[in-house]
Amino acid sequence: MAYRKTAFVENEFYHIYSRGNSKQKIFLDIHDYERFVKLLYLCNGEVGVDFREDIIRKNISAWDFDCGRPIVFLGAWVLMPNHFHIYLTINSRKSDFRNFRKNGVTEFMRKLLTSYSKYFNTKHSRTGGLFEGKFKSVHLEGDTQAKYLFSYIHLNPLRLIDKNWKENKTKDFKKNKNFLDNYKWSSYLDHKGIARPENKILYIKAFPDYFQNIKDFDQEIEEWLNFNLNSAEVCGSLRKSDFRKLETQMFPLMRPKAKE
Repeated sequence: MAYRKTAFVENEFYHIYSRGNSKQKIFLDIHDYERFVKLLYLCNGEVGVDFREDIIRKNISAWDFDCGRPIVFLGAWVLMPNHFHIYLTINSRKSDFRNFRKNGVTEFMRKLLTSYSKYFNTKHSRTGGLFEGKFKSVHLEGDTQAKYLFSYIHLNPLRLIDKNWKENKTKDFKKNKNFLDNYKWSSYLDHKGIARPENKILYIKAFPDYFQNIKDFDQEIEEWLNFNLNSAEVCGSLRKSDFRKLETQMFPLMRPKAKE
C-alpha cells in the first residue's frame, strides 16, 4: 500500500471508505459480504491469520479465532454493493508491536483490503486491482461531524431502496425502518443490542457516548428517517446549510462530479 501523506494520530477519530475500481461492485453475493465482515474482525489483530489455513482447514468459526490485541478500534461500519464505510480510532494501548500502533490504520486496511481482494479475485476468476486506488480517509473534527457520520453509516443502506430518501417527502417510514432492521451488513444491529457474532467487531468504549442507551439510538435514527432535506431544520439543531457543509467535508471523493 502506498505511503500516505497525512499521518494518523492516536486518540483521534477517522472516517475510512473505499469503493470498487471504476465503481464496480465489490460484493456479488451473500458469501462475499460474509467474508468481508469476518475479515473486519480477523484482520484487526496483532496475530496474523490465513483464512484458508487457520479457519477453513481447521474447521473453526472465524469468530472463535484469537486475533490478539486489536490494531484499531471500530465504532461503526457498513457494506454497500460497491463501497464501504468504517468509523474508527487507533488503539493507543501499550503493545509489543510498536509499528502497528504507529501505523495502525494503514496496517489494518492493508491486511483487510489485501485479504479480501485475493479472495474475491480467486473466487470470481479476475485479475487486477479490486478497489479504486488507496483507501480514503477523513479526520473527524468535533462531535458534530462524528455523530453525523455515525448516523450516515447506519442510514446508508436506505439508498438501496430509495436513493433520494433524504429529499423524498412521501417516504415510507415503516418500510425504511423495517429495511434497516433486517439489513445484516452494518453495525446497526449491534448498536440495537442484537446479540450476534459480529458484535466482536466493535469496541464502543473507545468512542464518545453519543447515545446513553438503545432508546436514544432509536430516537436518533427515527429523527433522520422523518426529516426532509428541503425543510428548515434537518435533524434537531442541524440546519440544511450545516448538512451540506458536513457532506462536503466528510465525503470529498464520493460525491458525483458536476456536469460540464
